[in-house]
Amino acid sequence: MIIAIPAEADSLDSATCVSFGRAPYYCLYNTETESSTFMTNLAAESAGGAGIQAAQDLVDQSVAKLITFRLGENAAKVLRAAKIEMLKALNLSVADNISALQEGKLAPLGEVHPGFHHGH
Repeated sequence: MIIAIPAEADSLDSATCVSFGRAPYYCLYNTETESSTFMTNLAAESAGGAGIQAAQDLVDQSVAKLITFRLGENAAKVLRAAKIEMLKALNLSVADNISALQEGKLAPLGEVHPGFHHGH
C-alpha cells in the first residue's frame, strides 16, 4: 500500500506541509517494502487548481491513503472518486506521521474547505 504525505523537503525528517496543493514535495511511502520516494509537486506553481492537479498526480501513483492537515473540496472529490482514504496529519515529521498511521493513531480527515481559487 502506498501512503502519500505533503512534505516541506524531500526527507523523512521533513515537517509535514500544512498546504496540500502547494506542498513542495509528496512523500510516497510503500508499506510493503518500507521504502519512501519523494515526488516534486509540479502543481505547486500553478495559478489555480493546484490541489486538483496534485490529487490527480497522487491517483496516478496508485496511492491508497493520504495524510494531510486539510484539503480543498475539489481535490477531495478527486481523491474520493479514486477511493483514497484521507487522514488528518499530526503536527509532526513525515516519518512520525507514517508511524502514527501504522499505530492506528490518525483520525479520518473530517474538514474539507471550499478551496482557494483565482490566486487568493
